[in-house]
Amino acid sequence: MNKSELIDAIAKDAGITKVAAKAALESFISNVTSTLKKKDGKVSLVGFGTFSVAERAARQGINPATKKPINIEAKTVAKFKAGADLSTAVATANVPAAAAKKKK
Repeated sequence: MNKSELIDAIAKDAGITKVAAKAALESFISNVTSTLKKKDGKVSLVGFGTFSVAERAARQGINPATKKPINIEAKTVAKFKAGADLSTAVATANVPAAAAKKKK
């Protein structure tokens, strides 16, 4: 699903126009981004997951083309940890019927 498909789905599910759905999605993205820009920014959506910021330490890597070692600088990265409801939904979405019966 891409952004325009998500906007269409939001509009349909919420019974709103695509313009309103796009505005809501843009607002969500903007607010999550501005929160994560803060030093200890974190957005928690119970059941869905948590967006947070992590510091990645400097490390040594290997250039796959030349096989020579390279230094990778430290950086700040965005992280997402799925919540329990999302994890369960994804884990059970593609379970074959026979495997699902064995778990019960």
